[in-house]
Amino acid sequence: MVKTFGSFLLFLQSMVSRGERFKTLWNRTIDEAILIGVDSVFIVSLVSAFIGAVTCVQIAYNLVNPLIPKATIGYMVREMTILELAPTITSVVLAGKVGSSIAGGLGTMRITEQIDALEVMGINSSSYLVLPRILASLLMFPLLVVLAMGLSIMGGYIAGTLSGSISAQEYIEGIRQDFIPYNIVFALIKSVVFAFLISAISSFKGFNTRGGALEVGAASTGAVTNSIIAILIADFVLAAVLL
Repeated sequence: MVKTFGSFLLFLQSMVSRGERFKTLWNRTIDEAILIGVDSVFIVSLVSAFIGAVTCVQIAYNLVNPLIPKATIGYMVREMTILELAPTITSVVLAGKVGSSIAGGLGTMRITEQIDALEVMGINSSSYLVLPRILASLLMFPLLVVLAMGLSIMGGYIAGTLSGSISAQEYIEGIRQDFIPYNIVFALIKSVVFAFLISAISSFKGFNTRGGALEVGAASTGAVTNSIIAILIADFVLAAVLL
């Protein structure tokens, strides 16, 4: 465990020890941002909308006390979405999609000796291949989380009004009630940390793949598993420290 963590730190150091030119790094980062962010919009939108809808309906189902105003449903959907559901569930979904893609791509390049060819040409392969993926993740994950927040709250609104659980006016009153702007900042901090963990762990697993096609699959699986575990641990630590 300690040896693996040490190798991970050395891997991160190698990315910045001899970096690429800014123009090359910028172009590579934009290409990766399209693959990581734009191609993930559909799945993030679908998951977040239905999470908001289900959350609203289930809260309304359990909130049967007549002394509690129905506007509380909107308030609870907003708080759960911003603090936990949007950043964490979105990152878990992206760990499966983006993490496996990064690990599989780098693992395939490793076993087909494409990475070795870059190093023979004098190119710092970790800086050229890995750093753009991490920077693109740090750029796109917060944007996807903001999208997830909006669609989740909208999904709760649509589900609540269509099911008759809450009126539109009560829901809007609830999501405006006692709003704390810092919660948005906290969610964005979480998204940046999760983005780094997913991209760095997945890149490390893929970059150090040895063997053949079976090992590439194992690296992808290990990347997703380790990323989700890291997300859950970081989620607890950030909540304990920042809230």
